[in-house]
Amino acid sequence: MYADDMSATGAGRATDQLPGRDRVGQALAGVAARPGVAKPDPILVADQVVRRFGGLVAVDVAHLEVQRGAITAVIGPNGAGKTTLFNVLTGFDKPQSGHWTFEGRPVQGRRAHQVARLGMVRTFQLTKALSRLTVIDNMRLGATGQDGENFWISLLPFVWGRQEREITDRADDLLARFRLDQLRDEYAGSLSGGQRKLLEMARALMARPDLLLLDEPMAGVNPALAQSLLGHVKQLREDGMTVLFVEHDMDTVHDISDWVVVMGEGQVIAEGTPDQVMANQRVIDAYLGAHHDGAVKTVAGHDVVAGEPPVDLTPAADDPDRADDPDRADDPDREQK
Repeated sequence: MYADDMSATGAGRATDQLPGRDRVGQALAGVAARPGVAKPDPILVADQVVRRFGGLVAVDVAHLEVQRGAITAVIGPNGAGKTTLFNVLTGFDKPQSGHWTFEGRPVQGRRAHQVARLGMVRTFQLTKALSRLTVIDNMRLGATGQDGENFWISLLPFVWGRQEREITDRADDLLARFRLDQLRDEYAGSLSGGQRKLLEMARALMARPDLLLLDEPMAGVNPALAQSLLGHVKQLREDGMTVLFVEHDMDTVHDISDWVVVMGEGQVIAEGTPDQVMANQRVIDAYLGAHHDGAVKTVAGHDVVAGEPPVDLTPAADDPDRADDPDRADDPDREQK
């Protein structure tokens, strides 16, 4: 099973038997709630990362550390630079400056597939399933280090055949875990949006990553599948994996995250536990747009008094600016901004 595979990666680093959330909470207990704060055991460290699109500074992160084994949420208003940061860190985009390390190794300058081979794998807002391949074939493609990818070895099926069977068995285990096993021989293009999200997460795990980056995994997913996705993310923490995810829904963030990073106008403006972040005035200002002492404004249908913890910081689903968010992968003009 996949949980056994994890013992060779992040799970092997855990020295105690505490539940995942308690273990991480204990590690982060003495960490100050401020931007760029150092973590006890960071798996990813980024410094002076800047990405501009013309005159727009999409990302300007002075310092960011991601704690090993934790579920870290990245939140912020539309256009805050969250997805652009993901693109830069995983090699899908090139910054104007900056350097970052993963497991102590420099990552900047590496291509996306090279970053994935290091153990840092990401998913996308819009799923990237290969619709004309079956579900099981999509899963097989996610495995790295396949002997059959070598031209000469591919001519010798007795060499790579055993490995392919092992990969297929692991893919079937993951499909069963994500309750997609009954769809293994269906074309990926026939799956619902939520099922594609599950498939993309399962396929990412085929690479046995140490750090999994999820870009709005709950977006467009019905409530039943969303709960299933949440359960899988929590299980990843129990397996010892590190998760960094972008999310707008604060109920989701509060439910599963150990630490929250808040971005505004490309910068990290706050960090802390979910409770600390929701009570942070800079976070409230970022979502409300300005600071007005005692002013009452409405966010996602709830009245919020400046200076008090908000009830819900989720951007309204009908936000007319959401389609123009430069963070969104489906924005056709994003590269021109």
